[in-house]
Amino acid sequence: MRKLISIIAILFGYAGASWGGAPPGPLTSISAISTLSNAQANQALPVAFEATVTYYPGYNNLLFVQDGRWAVFVFADTSLKLLPGDRVLVRGTTQSSFRPIVVSNSITVLRHGTLPKPVTANFDELIRTQLDCMRVTVHGVIRTAELGWSPSNHVTYIQILMDGGYIEAIVDSTDEAALKSLLDAEVEVTGIAGGRFDNKMQLSGIILHVSSLAGIKLLKRGGASQSSIPVTPMDKILSYYHVQDRSQRIRVRGTITYYQPGTAVVLQEGAKSIWVATPARGPLRIGDIADATGFPDLYNGFLVLNHGEIEDSHQWAPVTPQAASLQQLGYWSANRPDGRLYDLVSIEGQVVAEVRGATRDEYVLAADGRLFSAIYGHPDAASQVPLAAMKNLPLGSRVRVTGICILEGANPYNTSEEVPFRIQLRTFDDIVVVAAPPLVNTRNLLLALGVLLLLVFAVLGRGWALEHKVRHQTAVLAAVEQQRSRILEDINGSRPLAEILEKIVGMVSSMLDGAPCWCEVADGATVGKCPREPHNLEIVRVKIEARSGALLGTMLAAFAPRTPVTSRRTEMLADGVRLATLGIETRRLYTDLRRRSEFDLLTDVHNRFSLERRLDEQIAVARENAGVFGLIYIDLDKFKQINDLYGHRVGDLYLHGVAGRMKQQLRADDLLARLGGDEFVALLPTIRNRVGVEEITQRLELCFNEPFTIEGHLIQGTASFGIALYPQDGASRDELLNAADTAMYAVKNLRRHKAQSEAESPAIPV
Repeated sequence: MRKLISIIAILFGYAGASWGGAPPGPLTSISAISTLSNAQANQALPVAFEATVTYYPGYNNLLFVQDGRWAVFVFADTSLKLLPGDRVLVRGTTQSSFRPIVVSNSITVLRHGTLPKPVTANFDELIRTQLDCMRVTVHGVIRTAELGWSPSNHVTYIQILMDGGYIEAIVDSTDEAALKSLLDAEVEVTGIAGGRFDNKMQLSGIILHVSSLAGIKLLKRGGASQSSIPVTPMDKILSYYHVQDRSQRIRVRGTITYYQPGTAVVLQEGAKSIWVATPARGPLRIGDIADATGFPDLYNGFLVLNHGEIEDSHQWAPVTPQAASLQQLGYWSANRPDGRLYDLVSIEGQVVAEVRGATRDEYVLAADGRLFSAIYGHPDAASQVPLAAMKNLPLGSRVRVTGICILEGANPYNTSEEVPFRIQLRTFDDIVVVAAPPLVNTRNLLLALGVLLLLVFAVLGRGWALEHKVRHQTAVLAAVEQQRSRILEDINGSRPLAEILEKIVGMVSSMLDGAPCWCEVADGATVGKCPREPHNLEIVRVKIEARSGALLGTMLAAFAPRTPVTSRRTEMLADGVRLATLGIETRRLYTDLRRRSEFDLLTDVHNRFSLERRLDEQIAVARENAGVFGLIYIDLDKFKQINDLYGHRVGDLYLHGVAGRMKQQLRADDLLARLGGDEFVALLPTIRNRVGVEEITQRLELCFNEPFTIEGHLIQGTASFGIALYPQDGASRDELLNAADTAMYAVKNLRRHKAQSEAESPAIPV
């Protein structure tokens, strides 16, 4: 009756406030807070109440307070060292949780008093949370005692068997030996009743928070010590098994979202869902409303229903799978109970691997840089359901998987780490490809690498085949294979191309009994031993062609006249050509990529990345040698008008022409770079003073004396220049660039003001 009156009073009070009255005052008692619904508590209602501290470990902001027969949990943001028995004034706001809790704004110690007398509690009262947050005393037998770790303090976890089931106690003590001496002992434990919760904020266990060893009272010591217990043969272990289970069968109702005959059914109703372990093998339709009866139990800390019996109503009410992110499925916080355990969900990911196992098929998917699995369990053999063919998904494709979210191998109470999960598929239709794999992906790169490795192995295998054919040249072939391996290492390394080609022609020469061999690189040098009088010899030429068909060069060998042509000679030259092709293409590809990373493709001058790297290097050299160097910032005037008037092609040709003229005015060790658009920078590493920088600037200004003729258009260009000197104008890269940029804009503004003044001044009559 009192609870009903409190609820009515609260409802009328807040209704009055909503009808235009004054804002409601704070709730001044724990009873008023405890009688709120979670929906009301979630409105952050103000509170200001007195209560007695019953538990405060000083870490994790845990605080339990009690006033008479009412108790509440407080998230205590305070540096006070509160003691059990302290009478405190708590101010803060309400918040929803398993039951309403309080988030404190301030805590004031009023005085120190006595603790509330503990309530003797049985298992049923605890599991039904009738004494939640209250100071209680329980009677039971200690089964385990293990030292654990909390964020700020050592604690010991003990498991207590009560008449009705197991509970856990967290004792703020590091005396593990004292607690282990209580194994199998009959005890009374006094602490604060709390709970464990799954990732849907559903109760999944009972915890007692015990401040010290003084909260444990020994009633009867256990039997013999562990070391004196006789050894039991492993095949006799079950003969000592005994369970007295008084759990009651319950009934739940929901829509069938998963069914594996002989194993399990999952029912979902709104935001709640339950895993039902059942031997049922009869026909059940996913999407039907069904009733399940069974016995409540825990599996790895999660609520389940065991020994289930299912009754299908044949009423069609399918559940729409909820789209979820990796964080929603694999992370849970006590302050954000939005977990999806056993819910029907969908999530997208990229296929990394697929495996058909003996009892299940697994797809490994990647999302947001993390991996998770989608599992399809094989039908029970007794169900006589044929095993469907595994859906073949291209590696790298993006798929959407739909199924039941299952947390696996995790501690659901650890709120500081991600929890591993898997998606349990119902059929292979639960996987839908939403995007084909990109052309540039891991699989294709591996295939390309495989082709390259096959080419390498083919070359090595051919060498080994030749060694077996020509046994009298075993030692020579072994040496050649070593040379080939070194050449391949050099090709994949950073050796100069000329050195690699010298090794290739040297290897071919040794395989041809010392015949002169050399290589003529297209548009390049001649590498190898070219005979002084080749006209007296028979010259064999083999083209070195790229895979695209372009000519890379020629491999040549000189033989005495009328030397018979053998397959060995042809094979050795072909072997050398293959290595030369690989070496030239690899080195040119590397050179091209490096140049693209350092040079502007339009103007063929250095880009911003190259300038910043060279500028950092120059600063380091100047700092070490106490030197100076200069910087010129160049901005082309009215470049946008050129683009607008003549088109972007003419604008690009104009930029290329300007860059070419400026490079001609700079010295060999100077560097010209394009920052982007119409902005350039010249780095002058050997300048000694500002006068030297100004002289180079004047030379650059000469680039614009003559107009540019581009596709029939005559363009008279101009530019603005700004200079900076290290270290006077800046000691870092950004400072120097900003200084030069500022100086350039000062020149540009001065020129603009001057032009405006000349335009506005009246003409002087003659």
